[in-house]
Amino acid sequence: MSFLLTQTPDPSTLKDALPDFSRTTHIFLPINDCRNVEQAEGGSHWSLLLVSVVDGVSFHYDSLSAANFHDAQHASNKISQLLGRPLRFINLEDSPQQTNSSDCGVYVCIEMKHLLLRRLLQAHSKEKINMSMGSRLLNAFSGRKEMLKVIEDFRKEGERRRSSASPYPAGTPGKDASKSRSPPRIE
Repeated sequence: MSFLLTQTPDPSTLKDALPDFSRTTHIFLPINDCRNVEQAEGGSHWSLLLVSVVDGVSFHYDSLSAANFHDAQHASNKISQLLGRPLRFINLEDSPQQTNSSDCGVYVCIEMKHLLLRRLLQAHSKEKINMSMGSRLLNAFSGRKEMLKVIEDFRKEGERRRSSASPYPAGTPGKDASKSRSPPRIE
């Protein structure tokens, strides 16, 4: 979504293609430094932009100092246009820093999870929340293991659903769900 936003001259033209943000309090936008619309796997770095719609602030978390500063600021300006309200851009310079050149995506996932589960969902509506991640130590290896576990759990759940429930009534010729490994189809 952030790439689409940043590459569109007038973000308001995207309103029909994007979710309705009128009742949204926060938007998580992974930011990539790719600027070439012709290159699907472009870019070399990911960071996170968390937009607090209710507070009119966008927070930028970058694990490589300010590598994506301009990309995040540009995305913040575009989402501001889409929302029809000004956003104050804050680059959080105390974001946890990666120690190699390959963990940026893992950092984005860990930060999103932490900010959502440990900050936003545990706060009361009138409470002010410190959005800094400065005191947080991130372990990319543990983050990768956790993501693999989540993927594996979803895979197992999909297999369980495919093997236990058939979309066809019992005895339908050629439609034995216990032998089928494909997902049910909508008629």
